[in-house]
Amino acid sequence: MLLTLAPYFGYLASLFLIIALLVNTDLKFRWYNTMGNVAFIIYAIVLHAFPVLLTNVILLTINVYYLVKVYRRKENFDLLEFKGDEALLQKFLQFYREDINHYFPDFDAAQLNGRLNFMVIRDLVIANIFSATLTAEGDAEVNLNYTVKKYRDYKVGSFIFEKERDFLVHKGIKRIVYKNVSNKKHEEFLRVMGFVREADGYVKNI
Repeated sequence: MLLTLAPYFGYLASLFLIIALLVNTDLKFRWYNTMGNVAFIIYAIVLHAFPVLLTNVILLTINVYYLVKVYRRKENFDLLEFKGDEALLQKFLQFYREDINHYFPDFDAAQLNGRLNFMVIRDLVIANIFSATLTAEGDAEVNLNYTVKKYRDYKVGSFIFEKERDFLVHKGIKRIVYKNVSNKKHEEFLRVMGFVREADGYVKNI
């Protein structure tokens, strides 16, 4: 039975390693590599392929080491408000315009005027730009919440919606609302962050 299944573990391991080369964050890269190593180890044990076993045990050890290092690493996050006409901000929006359009196709830089705007700084690097329209009812209707690919590991979202909750409350915000969400990856992010699909879009109570 195990001999019959062994090739499938080999195919699965290869698939994980291919996906690892396609993902956009170091964390995902390490996780897919780890899963590939585990599948290859099972494959090698069943077929008594000791060179494959030895190689993947070593690689698994390396990947686990770096995963532990990533999760233990302490990063500095900060939140800085802005008006919308700053030169650095405009260059940021221009540089990432194509990727922003994948998540917020209706966004225009002119929407920043008079809105609640802030950026999340991660280890002194701009990781996220956030802009929302505040309503009298206490809703923050999100016009833009763009995170650079390198930092899409949910830490920025947790920082905004959890660690900076007092900041949001101080601004009179009761709910964060995304009215139009068309990107599947964005929907996944919102669900992980605790947003719920309602009649007026994805909503999270603060």
